[in-house]
Amino acid sequence: MRKMLCPQCKIGAFYIRNEAAERRLVYVTTDGEVIPKYPEEGLDGFDTSVVYCLGCSWSGSPKKLVRF
Repeated sequence: MRKMLCPQCKIGAFYIRNEAAERRLVYVTTDGEVIPKYPEEGLDGFDTSVVYCLGCSWSGSPKKLVRF
């Protein structure tokens, strides 16, 4: 599985949030699919339309990520 990278700092680790501001660590595949870092954790109730970079202040759509 190849991961997409942050367009600003070029790392592949992100998180998503839900309405309670809880975070879930995720990766984004080259197909644009948001998958949890820990497979036993589900993504139910989390907004997968916006990802937040763990390495810098970038946030945005998974479609704006880059391949490297």
